[in-house]
Amino acid sequence: MSKADLIVGLQWGDEGKGKIVDHMAQTHDYVCRFAGGHNAGHTIVIGDKKYALHLIPSGVLNPKAKNVVGNGVVLSPVDFIKEMQQFDNLEGRLFLSDKAHMLLPYHALIDQAKERMKGDKAIGTTGKGIGPAYGDKVARVGHRLGELLDPAKMTEKIVSFFEMNKPLFDAMGVDAPIEADLLAELEGYKKILEPFICDTTQLMWKIMDEEKKILLEGAQGTMLDIDHGTYPYVTSSSTVSAGACAGLGLNPKDIGKVTGIAKAYCTRVGNGPFPSEDFGAEGDKLRENGHEFGTTTGRPRRCGWFDAVAMRHAVRVNGVDQVALMKLDVLDGFEEVKVCVAYEVDGKEVNYVPYDLEDATAIYKSFPGWDKTEGVRAFDELPETAKSYIEALEAMIGTKMGIISTSPEREDTIIR
Repeated sequence: MSKADLIVGLQWGDEGKGKIVDHMAQTHDYVCRFAGGHNAGHTIVIGDKKYALHLIPSGVLNPKAKNVVGNGVVLSPVDFIKEMQQFDNLEGRLFLSDKAHMLLPYHALIDQAKERMKGDKAIGTTGKGIGPAYGDKVARVGHRLGELLDPAKMTEKIVSFFEMNKPLFDAMGVDAPIEADLLAELEGYKKILEPFICDTTQLMWKIMDEEKKILLEGAQGTMLDIDHGTYPYVTSSSTVSAGACAGLGLNPKDIGKVTGIAKAYCTRVGNGPFPSEDFGAEGDKLRENGHEFGTTTGRPRRCGWFDAVAMRHAVRVNGVDQVALMKLDVLDGFEEVKVCVAYEVDGKEVNYVPYDLEDATAIYKSFPGWDKTEGVRAFDELPETAKSYIEALEAMIGTKMGIISTSPEREDTIIR
């Protein structure tokens, strides 16, 4: 039986997973998404064309690869259908778990209402409805894709749910859906999605028994994990490697090589602690050089320096075998490059991720910068100072940088 290789984000998301999934998908038969929703996106550049994927696995860009959306994903039918329109001939190449929970328009309304009610204590969600959809799942009042096969019954359940919770929805200013409109909406979803809905757990077991090459991908990053991230400023799902098992019906023994994705610096979207954030001109330069604006929201990302403490934490939590270091070229032209090597918390130096990073201050080590790494495709051709920086990061986190990306282009990738 084959093992499934895994790609996981090691920071606060937006690490560039899409390019590496696309790169690795060229040699895999199946690419399988295990968690998250359409609040995250992969931007992949192939030639002069740019693709922004939010729910469909990145393997869709390889005509030979098949794609699975697992039960751990919350799927917005309307957004998924829009995304499908970018591609032709998806039947037989795309499989949606009948146990994946649906994210419906009212989930986004609830999400936005709750953020407004929190005022300056808002988490800074994308407002896409991810939290409420996962909340309904855990509260056992959610709706799975399999229910879409009987739209009338599902409509009845949703209308009843709104009637039972009317005071709560009234307080949030969220109107109940009109029954006839809801039924028509669900019937429209069924018409398009029914050919793709199946028992993906059985499919995963079958293709593993057949020795197919399988690649697993999640969304966001380790520091946004519901258990291991900077709670409560996190997403609502398990973003780490263990989440791949729950989100696809696999067991830990099914996992093969784990590749962790990290930028050569660090970014974060939304609120929450970010010890290595740079609020000055260098942070602005990182944002400008790296085009750091959200794929899904367009929001400017908060930018700062590589956090080796958080990275060690993420490497251990995920069992990372190699790191893919992304966007090295964004650091081109800096006179010096900084790395967070420890935190100061309550006057003490801490070299691990504590319970709460809110009051942690970064302790930095500086490295000399370099002129140009953009487009370099061999490690030996990198500037000496860039090579020294990479080797220092490897020593700090205890894992090899097996892949190094030097531009958004598919071919500008160093394999070590």
